[in-house]
Amino acid sequence: MSKLSYTSSGDGVPLVLIHGFCESRKLWANFSAMLSVKYLVINVDLPGFGKSPLNVETPSITSFAEEVNDLLVDLKIEKCQMVGHSLGGYVALAFASLYANKLIGLGLFHSTAFADSEEKKNTRVKAAKFIRENGSSKFVSSLFPGLFSQNTREKFKNEIQYFINDAESLDKEVLAKTMEAMRDRIDRRDVLKKLDIPVLYVIGKDDVSVPLNQSLKECHLPKESIVHILENVGHMGMIEEKNKTLEILSQFTNYCINRPE
Repeated sequence: MSKLSYTSSGDGVPLVLIHGFCESRKLWANFSAMLSVKYLVINVDLPGFGKSPLNVETPSITSFAEEVNDLLVDLKIEKCQMVGHSLGGYVALAFASLYANKLIGLGLFHSTAFADSEEKKNTRVKAAKFIRENGSSKFVSSLFPGLFSQNTREKFKNEIQYFINDAESLDKEVLAKTMEAMRDRIDRRDVLKKLDIPVLYVIGKDDVSVPLNQSLKECHLPKESIVHILENVGHMGMIEEKNKTLEILSQFTNYCINRPE
């Protein structure tokens, strides 16, 4: 039985929402409320985040995906759409590699199938060390402002502070181990090539975490891609362009449900 904390709302075709690093299911709260009018929305806390415990000594992106699957088994959900933000996208791709037959659509919000470059791996090593030495609060205070476009930081300063306040009490060892799990994840571009379902890309033109040029190198790989590139958006499109991204996700979900087999 899964120990993941989650919310379930609405009825209809299941839509699973997965948050990013240092976030929780609160990230998708507004989306859940709106989308549950038409769909069964499952909004999960990944292991170690929100109200979900970390159940393994050394977590991996694959172990996170397996826990999401355990939850779906418990809920008797055989088919779903899955949408992940950043880390959540890594988890969704790992899920697709293991349980592709359970998906009717895959959404990647500011995420990538590429493995980390050596430079990025070194950055994550330094970040994990910083977290262990300085704690979660100091790390997230520097993390969240950089996830927003320079053009939106002032506008969303209250939202940025909300994310910082919500994340500063996270266990520092959970953050460091999850950082290392992201560093060690494998390249999943081959997964994209094999999928027979639509894949949604939501890309921020000002995203420094998953740069536009990197996304453009992979969004052609699925047999069917739907790509949205957002101006003046960094890594947090569901906040920086809430209405637009909600509409994008709603249209994508509707398309996946009504798409001919």
